[in-house]
Amino acid sequence: MSDINRAQILDILASINDPVSHKNLVAADMISGLAIKDSMVQFSIEIGDPSRADQMEPIRKQAEEAVRNLPGVISVTAILTAERAAQKKPAQPQPQKKETGTGAAEIRHIIAVASGKGGVGKSTTAVNLALALKSLGLAVGMMDADVFGPSQPRMMGISGRPASDDGKTLEPMENFGVKSMSMGFLVAEDQPVVWRGPMVMGALQQMLNDVNWGPLDVLVVDMPPGTGDAQLSMSQNVPLAGAVIVSTPQDIALLDARKGLNMFKKVDVPVLGLIENMSYFLCPKCGEQSDIFGHGGARDEAERIGADFLGEIPLHMDIRTTSDGGNPIVVSDPESAHAKAYMAIAEKVWGKLSSGEGQPAGPKISFS
Repeated sequence: MSDINRAQILDILASINDPVSHKNLVAADMISGLAIKDSMVQFSIEIGDPSRADQMEPIRKQAEEAVRNLPGVISVTAILTAERAAQKKPAQPQPQKKETGTGAAEIRHIIAVASGKGGVGKSTTAVNLALALKSLGLAVGMMDADVFGPSQPRMMGISGRPASDDGKTLEPMENFGVKSMSMGFLVAEDQPVVWRGPMVMGALQQMLNDVNWGPLDVLVVDMPPGTGDAQLSMSQNVPLAGAVIVSTPQDIALLDARKGLNMFKKVDVPVLGLIENMSYFLCPKCGEQSDIFGHGGARDEAERIGADFLGEIPLHMDIRTTSDGGNPIVVSDPESAHAKAYMAIAEKVWGKLSSGEGQPAGPKISFS
């Protein structure tokens, strides 16, 4: 496979013109954030005025396609942005000024809870993991990155819309002592979000950077299922300390979980471990254990790839009903065996983060 470099990418982007200035995108200084990692390319097209987004969407697609056709490129993510930082003054290193308590500046660790496919209980796991981390005495936030299928408002028992004191920064919603932000707070529960990729990327960046998270020990990001543009962009643009992979035991789920795990490896995000959800069913009447989806597949997969197995969560009605009712089992029945299983996983995750096994969250992301 051919090696791809910045010069080749900029050269092809220089063949595409801005319809307003009639200069090419490179000459017009509209390309920023160009990054190359393992034959995956990402860049932003600075459009200045947000009202130009519709006009520039065909240009974004053209640029993305042109770079994708270069030999050696396996994936491309191009986004439109109207947020040019600090109107081009001479590039001198200056201390970064952020308002206290806003954005991700005071978050110690950001972790992603991910799955290769939907329907494995990732969001239920993410919520209970966040609440279990909170019960350890940590300052915890939750970001729902599943823009098209947000579930955190219902699971966290939160309704209403976030407030904004200055019209720019949103105050996170909160319940059970955990701060939360989700697209579900901004649109009606039955209203679909019909957006193209660049708008999704912008929404995710805003939920991270334009929310007054304040000081947090851990921000748990409930990732969308799969390994598409949203997952790749989050992995590349958010300083993740690590990822937790959720899977059910059966082979088809493990196959997809393996894809998600390999995606994080490609972008140098540590995998903190695997969780086997719906691991078994314990009959509440007779106590017999039934392995409905098989059992132990995630443990075997973790051993095979040299990752840690964080624990198993059973298939149980109480976990489902408490989550659907906005009162997750970790807070509604903390002495139950199910809550203790989440607690044990949270202790392992925090042990890894506090020992420095994950990458510390920070503003610097290297693609070299």
